[in-house]
Amino acid sequence: MANDDVTRRVRIKETKILSDDYYVLRRLTFDFQRGDGRWQSQTRESYDIGDAACVLPHDRARDKVILIKQFRLPLFEWGYRRLMVEVIAGKLDGDTPSDCVIKEAMEEAGVAIANPRRISHCFSSPGAVKERVSLFLADYDSTAARPAGGGHEAEGEDIIVLEMSLEAALAMIAGGEIVDLKTIALLQAAALSDRP
Repeated sequence: MANDDVTRRVRIKETKILSDDYYVLRRLTFDFQRGDGRWQSQTRESYDIGDAACVLPHDRARDKVILIKQFRLPLFEWGYRRLMVEVIAGKLDGDTPSDCVIKEAMEEAGVAIANPRRISHCFSSPGAVKERVSLFLADYDSTAARPAGGGHEAEGEDIIVLEMSLEAALAMIAGGEIVDLKTIALLQAAALSDRP
């Protein structure tokens, strides 16, 4: 693993934009040099949805976390008929990841976060989606007054804010009520960070 750079093993032959409506869908034809040295021609689609950041606000003193619930069309198309329970998230849109989560926490959940700590900078679905997501844990005060949140109606957001114990949120993973990967990762990270 000393040098995993594959730059010399990839030759892009053609890039075609299939759609650039909301995000960008490209079809790429390329040659890839396999581990045995042979070159293989391949065609793949890559969906560029932009980089993102997400945050789990956690009041460690009172054992509370903030999650949100909202409609997600691709899940509905798949056959999932519930609102998605997930952590606060948003596209970077030119912001730094930490600025993004501070802004999104207020917009989506009406919560002021402090001390955002990035725990990972990972790819969400590397086989088809060109997106890197920064995952943050942050502090918040569950006793502080806060606005309702709910997101931006003009962007189609209709967000329900959930506040519960970390233990209850973890139980929702086990019960199949939380199925979003980034949310599962951040809840598990919060549980691990609480251990002595």
